[in-house]
Amino acid sequence: MSEKKEFKKQYEKKLQELQIELVKLQDWVINKGKKVAIVFEGRDAAGKGGTIKRITENLNPRHCKIVALAAPTEREKSQWYFQRYVTHLPAAGEIVIFDRSWYNRAGVEHVMGFCTEKQYINFLQTCPEFERMIISSGIKLIKYWFSVSAEEQMKRFKARAEDPTKGWKLSPMDLESVNRWDEYSKAKDNMFEHTDTQFSPWYVVESDNKKKARVNCINHFLDQIKYNSIETPEVLMPDRVQQKNYERPPRSMYNYVMEIL
Repeated sequence: MSEKKEFKKQYEKKLQELQIELVKLQDWVINKGKKVAIVFEGRDAAGKGGTIKRITENLNPRHCKIVALAAPTEREKSQWYFQRYVTHLPAAGEIVIFDRSWYNRAGVEHVMGFCTEKQYINFLQTCPEFERMIISSGIKLIKYWFSVSAEEQMKRFKARAEDPTKGWKLSPMDLESVNRWDEYSKAKDNMFEHTDTQFSPWYVVESDNKKKARVNCINHFLDQIKYNSIETPEVLMPDRVQQKNYERPPRSMYNYVMEIL
C-alpha cells in the first residue's frame, strides 16, 4: 500500500473515531444543559469550513448550529458592535460554531478600512471584557486560528477558481488578501497580543495539510471538555402491522420524478 493510501486509511479511521466521540459529547451537552461556543478564524482558504463540516455532519442540527453572518446591515452598523453576535450565543444544550465571528473587526474590517481606527482600538480593548462576560455566564468558549502558508493558500485559491462547484468560495476579498498578506499578518499578531488571554486563549491549528488539521482540531476540541457517555435506552423496532383492508391508489395518479440513473 502506498504511503498516500495508508495515510488516507489512517485519517478516515481516526476521523470516524472522533466523530463518534462528538456524538457522545453532544448527548452530554444536551443531557446536562451545557453551553458551548467555538470560534473559527484564520486566513481565507485555511480549511475552517472543511473542519466545521466534519464536526457537524453527524450531529443533531437542532442542537448544533453554524453561524456564518453576512456583512452587517446599516442598522447593525449602528448597533453596539457585539450585539448581532450575542443573539447567536448558545442556550442550554446547544453547541454553536462561529464560522468567523466578532474578530472580523480585528481582521478584514481593519485591514480593508471598513472600520475607523477608533473602532478598531476600542474592539481590542473591550473584546477580552466581552469574552469574560460570555464565559462567566456559563458558556464554554473555545477559539481556533487556522494557519496556512502563502503558497498553500494560493494553491487552494487556484483550485477554487477552476472548480465550478467552488467558485462561490472565491470572493473579491479573498483575492485582495493575496496582495495584503503582510497587513493581515500584522493584524493577526496584534489581535493575538490583545485577545490571547489566560481565561480565553487562542489555539493555533497548522492547516497546510487539511486532513491533519481536521483531526488535530477535533481531537483538541474533545479534550477541552470533560464529558461522559450518557446512557440511552435501547431502540426496539416494532413489528410492522399489515393493514389488509386498505387498497392503495394506483401509481398512475401521482407525479413521479423521472429517473436518470
